[in-house]
Amino acid sequence: MFVATFFVRFAFGITVAVFASYLARHASGLTGSDVGTAGVVSALAPIGEFSTVLFSGAAADRWGRFPVLFGGMAAAAALFVGISTTRSVAALGVANLAFGVASGAILAASLAVVADRAGADERGYEMGRFDAMNLFGWIGGYAFGLGLEGVVPNSELGLVFLGGAAAIAAGLGAAAVLVRGVPRPPDRPTFAWGRIVRSAFRRPVLVVTLPWLVIYSLLGTVLVFLGPAAGGVGIRPGWLAVAIGGVGSLLVVTQPAFGRLADRLGRTTMMTVGAAGFGLALLCAALLVRFGLNWPLVGGVGAGAAMALAYGPAALAALADLTTEFGRATTMAIYSLTISLGMLIGLVASSSLFASFGEAGLYPYFGAIALVLVGLTAVRWTEGRAATTPAR
Repeated sequence: MFVATFFVRFAFGITVAVFASYLARHASGLTGSDVGTAGVVSALAPIGEFSTVLFSGAAADRWGRFPVLFGGMAAAAALFVGISTTRSVAALGVANLAFGVASGAILAASLAVVADRAGADERGYEMGRFDAMNLFGWIGGYAFGLGLEGVVPNSELGLVFLGGAAAIAAGLGAAAVLVRGVPRPPDRPTFAWGRIVRSAFRRPVLVVTLPWLVIYSLLGTVLVFLGPAAGGVGIRPGWLAVAIGGVGSLLVVTQPAFGRLADRLGRTTMMTVGAAGFGLALLCAALLVRFGLNWPLVGGVGAGAAMALAYGPAALAALADLTTEFGRATTMAIYSLTISLGMLIGLVASSSLFASFGEAGLYPYFGAIALVLVGLTAVRWTEGRAATTPAR
C-alpha cells in the first residue's frame, strides 16, 4: 500500500503543479480570468471524488480492497494519458472529474488495507507511515512538477502528464507484484448499504473528520496556485521546487513519529496540536503579507507547519478506531469525501474571491478558515475525547 500510495500521489503532485499553466497556455502572471478558469476545472476532480467515494468504499467492503485499488490506479493512468493530448477546457474538465472518481477509489481501498492490518496499539504509527508516503509523494511530485515547469516549454507540458501516467503504472505494477499471496476476503452477500452509511456518519466519526474539511479548503488553494503565483512575483520554479522537496522529505521521519505519539499520548491530544499548528501558521503568514519579511514570523510559519503535521496520523488512527472490518472501507472513505469536498470549497471560494476582488478578497477567506478550525477543535476536545482515545 505504501508503494502504491507514493506513486499515485507523486503523479498527482506533478500534474497539480503545472495544471494551471497548462490550461492557461502560459507559465506565469495569471490573470483573474485564468485563475477562475483553472479553479473551476481543477474543482471537478474533488467533485468526482466526494460524490462517488462512498460507493467506492462500499465496493471495497463488498468485493475486496485490491480489485477496487488496482481498478482505480489503472483508470487514473489512462486518464493522465488522455489529458496529455488536449488543452480543451471541456475535455480537461471531464477528465478531471473522472480522475476524482479513480482517486477516491484508490484512497478508500488503501486506507482500509492499512486499518485492517494494524492493531489498536500501533495504528497511529502505521497510519503515520501511510500519511508519510501520501504526503511525501504529493509534495515530492509537486516539487518535481514545479522543477519541470521551469525547464520544459509550456507547449511541451503534456509530457508531464505522460510522466504522471508512467508513475502510476509503476506503482500499479509494484503493488500487484507485492500483493501476490495475500488472501482475498470472501464476498459478502449480506451487504447492508444503509447500515454501513449510518455507521460511517456517526457523530464520533464526524467529530474526527470535519476539521479536515477546513484544512483542505486551505491546502487546495495553495497547491493549485502556488507555482503561478510565485512565478508572477519573480520566484524561479527551480528554487521553489528545491525548497518544497526538502520540506517534503522530512515527512518520512515526522509522520511515523507523530503517529507513535498518538498511540502513546492519545489521538485527541495530537489532533489538537495539529490544529493549533495550522492556526499559528495562518496567523504568521497573514502578518508576513501585511508587514513584509520578518524572520521571527517566518519561524512562526515553520513552527506552525511542523505542529500541523501531527494532525494526519492521529486523525486517521482515530477514524480506524471507530470502524469494524465490515464497513471499514466505507467509513475510511469519509476521509476522502471530506478532503475532496474541502478542496472543492477552497478552489471555488478562493478563485472566485481572487477573480472578483484580487488579493484583498483572500484575507477574510483565510481568516474564516482559522476561526472555523479553532471552533471545531474546541468541539472535538470537549465532546469527542472519549471517542478518539486509543484502545490501550
